[in-house]
Amino acid sequence: MTGRPTNWAGNITFEAARLHRPGSVPELQELVAASDRVRPLGTGHSFNRIADTTGDLVSVADLPPVVEIDTDRAQVTVSAGLRYGEFAAQLHEAGFALHNLGSLPHISVAGAVATATHGSGLTNGNLATAVSALELVTADGELRTLTRQDDGFPGAVVGLGALGVVTRLTLDLVPTFEISQYVHDNLPWHRIASDQEELLGAGYSVSLFTDWTGPRINQVWVKRRTDAGDGWRPEPGWLDATLAETPRHPVPGMSAVHCTEQLGVPGPWHARLPHFRLEFTPSSGEELQSEYFVARHHLVEALAALADIADRIAAVLQISEIRTVAADELWLSPAYRRDSAALHFTWIADTEAVLPVLAAIEERLAPYDARPHWGKLFGVPPEVVRGRYDRYADFVALAGRYDPSGRFRNDLLDTYFRAGR
Repeated sequence: MTGRPTNWAGNITFEAARLHRPGSVPELQELVAASDRVRPLGTGHSFNRIADTTGDLVSVADLPPVVEIDTDRAQVTVSAGLRYGEFAAQLHEAGFALHNLGSLPHISVAGAVATATHGSGLTNGNLATAVSALELVTADGELRTLTRQDDGFPGAVVGLGALGVVTRLTLDLVPTFEISQYVHDNLPWHRIASDQEELLGAGYSVSLFTDWTGPRINQVWVKRRTDAGDGWRPEPGWLDATLAETPRHPVPGMSAVHCTEQLGVPGPWHARLPHFRLEFTPSSGEELQSEYFVARHHLVEALAALADIADRIAAVLQISEIRTVAADELWLSPAYRRDSAALHFTWIADTEAVLPVLAAIEERLAPYDARPHWGKLFGVPPEVVRGRYDRYADFVALAGRYDPSGRFRNDLLDTYFRAGR
């Protein structure tokens, strides 16, 4: 390996002895069977060492691309390394859609699913909730397929790479739909408390962006289905906010040219649900990210707790996003069995400056049992994280059955999922 690869943000330099890009599943099987330690790598959009290893780092990006649409079952089977934006248009052309997408269409399916990455919407589960089957290479090099009917499936989907290297996933589809996207500026903070249901339920997907300065939310992005049938029209003074008359970027001062189309122009789901266009490929990653999930009924209290340190947050922040995620049954999902609000932070690229602020955030969110996003920066102690997942012990046992020798383990998994604890 010439030089050491880094993640997208550049804050992680992988310690792997070797980086592999197998071109076939049999090649991947041989590699896994011959390795002492191995970890899968998607598009590298994680901000911690969840993908790292001291052994073999395996990218699934070169596995043969697969997009198999089953119109009778309303499902699609895709290869693990595909990015959502690479097959979404094909689904749309066939009359189908995924129920939601993340803010970036550039992330790989397997990586997003394994870490419970999500979009937004009161009734929309994270991206992993669409998975009905997955194919993976296990520690002995065997190829296995798991479906919803199999024991342990809810633990395997958001699996953090601990059970094997995923090669394909089957996703549930819905009929295709169109979205119109509107942005409202300068929403008074108090509206989150006084009008939470109207605010967060204003569209199929709603995002609130704030820089944690002043008495107002910078922007509210409302993505509405054009087939809602309720005759809704955007109000210029809705909830004392101002309807934007030109396109916006979430980060103050940045050009909106890379953002998905706004101003109410209808477009297919895959061209509106993400915040950013596929044509814009994030290249430098001059940022760090963290995210914490609290039960949605604790949102106002959690925000009030963070308001005490708003100045500290703002000093190292690019932008913060508030979204909602529906409850699910996936064991390691941060939205497991509770409708959630996700508090996302995009930081400046200065780890030393950010970490003390993370500690202060985690201290203030502790009373609300905040669950961190598995693929982003966090410092919540292992014993605390374990207490926030009811099926923690079941996942440890499941991972032990699939990988008894610890082939897929790394420092992060050893820290947070130590057997017998």
